[in-house]
Amino acid sequence: MLDRTPAYLLHDTASSSSSQPTPGSPDEGVLLDAYSHAVSSVVDRIGPSVMRVEPQVSGRPAGMGSGVLISPDGLLLTNSHVMQGGREAKLTGSDGRTIAARVIGDDPDTDLALLRASGDRLPFATLGDSKRLKRGQIAVAIGNPLGFESTVTAGVVSALGRSLRAKSGRLIDDVIQTDAALNPGNSGGPLVATSGEVIGINTAVIMGAQGICFAVASNTANFVVSELIRHGRVRRASIGIAGQTVPLPRRVSYAAGLAGTFGVVIAAVEPNSPADQAHLEQGDVILSLDGEPVGGVDDLVRLLNGERIGRVVELVLLKKGEMRTVTITPVERRTKTTRSE
Repeated sequence: MLDRTPAYLLHDTASSSSSQPTPGSPDEGVLLDAYSHAVSSVVDRIGPSVMRVEPQVSGRPAGMGSGVLISPDGLLLTNSHVMQGGREAKLTGSDGRTIAARVIGDDPDTDLALLRASGDRLPFATLGDSKRLKRGQIAVAIGNPLGFESTVTAGVVSALGRSLRAKSGRLIDDVIQTDAALNPGNSGGPLVATSGEVIGINTAVIMGAQGICFAVASNTANFVVSELIRHGRVRRASIGIAGQTVPLPRRVSYAAGLAGTFGVVIAAVEPNSPADQAHLEQGDVILSLDGEPVGGVDDLVRLLNGERIGRVVELVLLKKGEMRTVTITPVERRTKTTRSE
């Protein structure tokens, strides 16, 4: 019997079936190979610069984490919580060799520490521009989870611009969220883009959750590194108060031209501090600083950065029920266990 199906239907059917790759087809294999190639290329480039970090106390290990060399002369980034206040560490590379290192600077407020490893012409990775990241971008984590050296996990950038509370109590801004699997021991290791640039320093895992992990953005790391090299610390401003976040009456927010409904009430003023000299008192409520709304203690902390040290700034506050504007000159914040801003 002759097949009387119109020729154009035969042509369309053939075209549609050939355009859909079947499982196991060469097209699928090419896609898998491309992904595998991207990840393995990152590991080949960055792997030698990733170190196992063992803080040393009286010559003995006091914990374990990961770190990444970021310069050929031995600068290494890791987490502050990995070092636990220690000043020396033993580094172990993927080839098994060990290197001694000492701490140049430690910044608990961003959970970053900068070490100097002995030796030169060391393998190193480059810090990239985290502002160019996009959600869904491939992210590769390299480290020593649970003591398993040179472990590689991969995922995607899940979210950008997160905030994370550091152990010091301050918020770390511009944190990267990823679903690349991280475990204890990954802390301080690099989160890497397929370009081979370090886009973050792995810092935290939410226990009990799956696929929710965090890394300090590389731009934050770049800033901290430059401050630690230049000053041995990250300089931040202080006006000498202890404060608490409080809700504001709607009429106050409206009168001050604020979109938010919170401010910072002063709970205590340090003697001879800038706040004391500006006659700030317990019970005053800070509403804005240099025109920027202060919707809580975290906002005040963020605004009191190193650029404002020694520079006159303008505070708008609520004092005894009246709106006041005062000028104040912040000083450098002293590092201490009790928080004040």
